[in-house]
Order: sequence, then C-alpha cells, then structure tokens
Amino acid sequence: MKLTKFLMATSALTLAAGTAVAQEATESPVAGEPMADSMTIVSWGGAYQNSQLKAYVEPYLEMNPDVSVTWDESSAEAVARLRAMAEADNITWDLVDVVASDAIRLCDEGLAMEIDVEDTMAPAPDGTSAEDDFGDMLVSDCFIPQIAYSTTAAYRPDLLPEDAPAPDSICAMFDTETYPGMRTLERRPINNLEWALICDGVPFEEVYDTLETEEGQAQAFAKLDTIKDQVVWWSAAAEPPQLLADGEVVMGTSYNGRWFSAIEEQDQPFEMLWDAQVFDLDGWIIPEGLDEERLNRVLDFVWFATDTQRLADQAAYISYGPARESSAPLVSTHAELGIDMAPHMPTNPENTSNSFVYNYEWWADYRDDLDARFQAWLAQ
Repeated sequence: MKLTKFLMATSALTLAAGTAVAQEATESPVAGEPMADSMTIVSWGGAYQNSQLKAYVEPYLEMNPDVSVTWDESSAEAVARLRAMAEADNITWDLVDVVASDAIRLCDEGLAMEIDVEDTMAPAPDGTSAEDDFGDMLVSDCFIPQIAYSTTAAYRPDLLPEDAPAPDSICAMFDTETYPGMRTLERRPINNLEWALICDGVPFEEVYDTLETEEGQAQAFAKLDTIKDQVVWWSAAAEPPQLLADGEVVMGTSYNGRWFSAIEEQDQPFEMLWDAQVFDLDGWIIPEGLDEERLNRVLDFVWFATDTQRLADQAAYISYGPARESSAPLVSTHAELGIDMAPHMPTNPENTSNSFVYNYEWWADYRDDLDARFQAWLAQ
C-alpha cells in the first residue's frame, strides 16, 4: 500500500531538527481575487483541532484580520452530512477535515472537488514541487493531506491486577482473564475488525483478504462477541481518555494524539500500547459546489495551511507526522511543553516494530456495508 512507503521515509526523517530551512509564506495563486470574509471549517475537536488552530488558523487570521472562522466538529459524520447537503442543494461547509478513506468516497461520489496539486499547495522551500513533496500521501484527486496518525491503545497500570504483567499486545484487549475490567472501543467497524482477526490468529498481511469474505467477517464478529458485554463504545475521541481517567475502564483505544495530550499535557497515569497501532492519513477536502468567492478564500487558506512550515508547526502541538517530506526535519520539541516529540510520534522507529497499515482504499469500498452490519451487531 502507498502509506507503507511514506512511513518508511518519515521514520528515517523523524524529527531530524535543523536540516531544513524554514519556509517564508508565499502568496497563493488566487491572491488579489475577490474572496469571502468567512469560512466554516469542519474538524474533529479536541487536541487535534487545537493543533490546527495554533499552527495555521490563528496565523492566517492575523494576516487576514477581516476574515472570521467558524468551527464545526462534525468530521466523524462528514460523509453523511455532505450527502444530505448535496441532496438539499445547500452546502454550508467550506473546508472539511476527513480521513483518507472518506476522502476517496466523497471524491468518487462527486461531493468533493478535484484539485490541481500545483495550484492548490505551495512548493517546498528548496523548490521541490508539492506533488513530489507530498508523494504517496496524495491518495485521491480530491485529498489534501495534512498528517499521518494512528489509532492505538492505552491502559491504567494502577487498575490492573497486581500480579498481571504489563500489556505488550493489542490482544490484551481480548484477554479479560488476565486483565479484567471494562474496555472502551470506537463505535465503528474500522480497526475493531482488523484487531479481532489479528487476535484470532490471522497474519497482518492476510487481514483484508480474510475480511473480504463472509466467513472472515463472521470470524471477526465472533471474536468481538467474546468481549462485547465488557465494552463501553465511544463515538467522540475525547471519551476514551476521560473514561480511563475516571476509572470506568482499564484500557481502551483512541487516536495517538489524544493519548499524548492526556499523558503529557494533562499528566494522566496512562501507559501507551503501540502494538498493532493502525496507521492512517488525514487531510482536507473542499466540498463541490462552492461559489467563486468562497472557493477563493478556501484556496488561499489551504495554500498557506499546507505549506512546509505550517505542517511542521502543527506537529509541534500534537504527535502526528506531517504529510510533507520537507516538514519532518523542521519539527523538534513541543511548542508549549518543550519536550522532545520524537518518542511520541507514531512513525518513530521505536513505536513501529509491530504496526498495522490501514487499507483506506479497501475501506472506501466496504465501509457502508460493514457500517450497517456493525450497527446491527451492536443492537443484538
């Protein structure tokens, strides 16, 4: 898969500070054109949205004081919401943060605008084209990459039995004898079905071939059945850290940036479990159908927000790998805490010894059917 090559490159480059030159902001191709004075930006809330705010929204608004931004934290429902907006012929969003598989779906359905990479994103400081700088992160004609992140696990050592060994495998999630107590998992099939098969003996490289069959899907759901009554299902990524902090669960899954924020910024007594972390991509799509002034504002913002320096700045607020190859060497320490970010990056070699690469193209094809099956299973 394309992401594998990117992860190998960013692992080698992870936080090699001082080997690249910071980029000066350049004018976008639409500079000087009529633009709207407001934008509605859709994201995920929490630590990730705050990293976007600090790294490029606030700097952009300082440069454009007459512009206002409204946030909508509906990225988890972006596909359904954009389908409904298109049906009603009323697109109220200007820029939407989505995972790669959702970007592919929205592009295939004509709900996201196809982009010209060279006209939408700035070149690297050394003149490398945006297309070459983003490379394999450009997984769709409509996708504007921002970061590589992972979904992974964390646990409370103080809530585990005294004689229990520290968990070193994602399969601890299914081991309720050694690690009794409630768990928390996301209320969707993605990641849960993969982990279920892995913990039922399916090799990483065979997971999606297995999951493509009726028998493989039944196998995954049967494995999830073994812990179903001991799971608190979450929908918002802020929930797992809070559930763990409150002692309502002993372990759970969320995005690695959420765990980083809880552990490092909030000093929560959690331990990360990097085993079988699931790598994925996240970025922008521009809804199809914006009028000229709204589109010009979005294009002007995207040019700024995805340049080399801005993506490096974002990685200084949250432990996600920047999408540009030229950005990685510019990241060193957390912008506020001053701590070295290298140990907290999902692409750090010490965290990637047993990683699982998410197949966003596969999920773009199977998501609707498996969403329906998963929700029906939850209701049983």
